[in-house]
Amino acid sequence: MDLQVADHPDQERFEIRADGELAGFATYHLKDGGIAFLHTEIDRRLRGRGLGGQLIKSSLDAARARHLAVLPYCPFVRRWISEHPSYADLVPSDRRRHFSI
Repeated sequence: MDLQVADHPDQERFEIRADGELAGFATYHLKDGGIAFLHTEIDRRLRGRGLGGQLIKSSLDAARARHLAVLPYCPFVRRWISEHPSYADLVPSDRRRHFSI
């Protein structure tokens, strides 16, 4: 399966496409040098294949490249960061406790 993740700032979301078809998205809001992840959704037909993880990894890599602080309000993003501690530094240290990271 060919996976591609792209940022769509006009819609405030990252999208993942599988073989060219929209498979899911992660919505966000940018403000004051930070990116707040609000919601992640993967097409029901494609769940359980790691697409959500790939979407979040790529989104967080983009946030890191842009030097954005990450606020993981979305439970999926919060859990993914907790399971991948090398990404915890993206969450401001004074906010980690709030997000249980």
